[in-house]
Amino acid sequence: MKIAVIGCGAMGSIYAGLLADCGNDVLVVDKWADHVEAINRNGLVVDGASGHRKVQVRAFETAPQGETVDLMVLAVKSAAAGEAARISQTLIGEHTLVLTIQNGLGAADDVVRTLDPDRLMVGIAGGFGAALLGPGQAHHNGMQVIRIGAYAGLAFAKIEQVVDLWQRAGFTTEAAQDISAMQWDKLICNVAYSAPCALTGLTVGEAMDDPELGPISRAAAIEAAQIAIARGIAIDIPDPVAHVRAFAGRMPLAKPSMLLDHEAGRLSEIDYINGAIPREAAKLGLQAPVNETLTRLVRMKERKIVANQKS
Repeated sequence: MKIAVIGCGAMGSIYAGLLADCGNDVLVVDKWADHVEAINRNGLVVDGASGHRKVQVRAFETAPQGETVDLMVLAVKSAAAGEAARISQTLIGEHTLVLTIQNGLGAADDVVRTLDPDRLMVGIAGGFGAALLGPGQAHHNGMQVIRIGAYAGLAFAKIEQVVDLWQRAGFTTEAAQDISAMQWDKLICNVAYSAPCALTGLTVGEAMDDPELGPISRAAAIEAAQIAIARGIAIDIPDPVAHVRAFAGRMPLAKPSMLLDHEAGRLSEIDYINGAIPREAAKLGLQAPVNETLTRLVRMKERKIVANQKS
């Protein structure tokens, strides 16, 4: 299958590396010129939980013209997903499927402002702990699961075909009938650790057991679960605290992507993670003060990142 991965950062590199290693024709698009140059010169190196591999893929800084793909994977940050879909439309042919994989809520809604919702799949990745070690080099600490579901009217048989493709590449992948429940299951874990770790510099394991931060982390998860239930989302999480502790226990040394963003001097996905909870609560006339506070604190911290970028 011919596949384009748009956004060849840490997670995008893992996707591209494993999909190419099992025989697919993979091209990647990324804005980081040094990364693109290194991939074209030396190949893409992926190390970690899936083993070691060096694969040859074609890398571009912008979507190439004059060719279409069977599957386009949007692996950019949540806030960039809509724009990535818009500028990559040249790769979409009559039968191209699109899979967007981001944290939090809202990115897929941005994507369908440009693309046909009936060709779109939403993916949720969990437990990878991925990072770029340098241009052309990615590493990941785990690879628990990727769940994929239709955004709108895409036939379930198409979802199963894409799931089979990813399984053959070595990913633990599941087809999901209910993408909303799938997203909230992950989001409840995200809110427990993303903002708390970004604000303190702690790993998920440290945050889970810290006497000061732990109660805040757990309160964020409980609040998110309460809003999900109020919204009518069919989550199957009897105990949100046990849910997020189990998540952290599987990779206690991991740093959430929000913390990694701050360490690299980048803005985070706060509005799509902790910030999504008060936004969803407001639709019901409710409030989410824990996640609202965490979101505002992260935004305050990110004002300094913006100031540093301008200086």
